[in-house]
Amino acid sequence: MAEASLVGLLIRVAVTLAVFWLTSQLLIRVVAAAARRAGVTPGQVRLIEEGIASIFVVLAIIALVHLSGLTSEFTALTISGIAAIVLSLALQATLSNMIAGILLLLDNTLRVNDLIEYSGAKGEVVKIGLRNTWVKTAEGNVVVISNSQLANGPLINYTAGERLLRKL
Repeated sequence: MAEASLVGLLIRVAVTLAVFWLTSQLLIRVVAAAARRAGVTPGQVRLIEEGIASIFVVLAIIALVHLSGLTSEFTALTISGIAAIVLSLALQATLSNMIAGILLLLDNTLRVNDLIEYSGAKGEVVKIGLRNTWVKTAEGNVVVISNSQLANGPLINYTAGERLLRKL
């Protein structure tokens, strides 16, 4: 009987690992493709991929610890909840900008070389980063705008009208 429960545990662990791995790979591919399409540098795309993979590794470890019976549900939820609150408070602005940047890329709102205007700054998008977007004005100045501000608008994209209207 003990062997049957061990085999069952091993099967649950294998299925859990497979689900976490497949989910992370799908999310990594979707986000990385959107980032490449928007002109994000290969180094930043790799950083995005590694960040998503790291998050899924932590979640998989928590799930495996729970499946193995080393901890109760309450303890795992309490520890992960406290860790999530601490991290979210410490990284609130950074996470907000990163999520906004990913959403801007996924929505295809911005691409490198787009002509945009935001809050009086008008120019060409020269770089889309995880936390901010760089816009080169007609005078040659570079304006760095946080992605959360761009996502909250009002953002005028003069070159993406046709591309964005096709989505509607």
